[in-house]
Amino acid sequence: MNIVLGTGPLGISVMKELIRRGEPVTMVNSSGKGGPRLEGAQVIQADLMDEGQTRQIMKGANVIYQCASPAYHKWDQLFIRMQDLIINGAAASGAKLIVAENLYMYGPVDSVMKENHPFAASTKKGRVRGEMSERLLKAHEEGKVQVAIGRGSDFFGPGVMNSSVGERFFMPLLKGKPSSVFGDPDKKHTYTFIEDFGRALVTLGSHDEALGEVWHVPNAPTVTTRQFAELAGRTLGATCSIQPMSRMMLRIGGLFIPAARESIEMLYQFEKDFIVDSSKFSSKFGMTATPLEESIAKTVAWYRTKV
Repeated sequence: MNIVLGTGPLGISVMKELIRRGEPVTMVNSSGKGGPRLEGAQVIQADLMDEGQTRQIMKGANVIYQCASPAYHKWDQLFIRMQDLIINGAAASGAKLIVAENLYMYGPVDSVMKENHPFAASTKKGRVRGEMSERLLKAHEEGKVQVAIGRGSDFFGPGVMNSSVGERFFMPLLKGKPSSVFGDPDKKHTYTFIEDFGRALVTLGSHDEALGEVWHVPNAPTVTTRQFAELAGRTLGATCSIQPMSRMMLRIGGLFIPAARESIEMLYQFEKDFIVDSSKFSSKFGMTATPLEESIAKTVAWYRTKV
């Protein structure tokens, strides 16, 4: 049995890939409610901050995909505790634990990021991510639980709203207005297509040789954010303009929106080149990323249904 923790865009992408492979899926969220995007999977309710509930929903699982997270502004209060309970639950069930991570633990970078890049986070959320990753690998090394980690960059795609290239990026473009972007739009930035991320996690879950290691999930060749917007414009048949958001703008927005306030410390990722090497994954498993032209076209098509 496959259990997917979290019913956000990444959890849904994992679900769709498992269903495509003909495998049963149980989704876990805090409400137990499904909806059209979760059709084809069983949905159950659990509070992942409760040890008893976390252990209960994992009983009988073969593979657990961890795609859940607390509210962005509560990471430092809740995320490590949540993961510890998930590790304990997976250990009790004997299931493999496939964990989705981002790249915050690397901190500011001056070179292309590979899986062995040192942790040098200077931000609150980066240090949380680093500690969580270290705990996961230690639990695997100690034989407590079988773990594989898939790391993706800022993601985009159908269903992705809260991202640097989410709703604030695509919706204005569809309305002929300037799109808001972080940092310097002429610096290169690796973006991860959500469907590739989900497919990569399922690939890790189906290969025992992936266990005990970190894998950067496949990404299309890196472009600048301006080039990313230009590709979106070609799909729309229009010229797209962008409007960089400064630290000051984010601070003002943060007075009213906690997520905007929490984004300020991560702005460094968009102020110089931020490039991810995912060749290890592609070489091992033969999976490559969806071309940007195709992935952006799929994303634009989804957003068109929301205008």
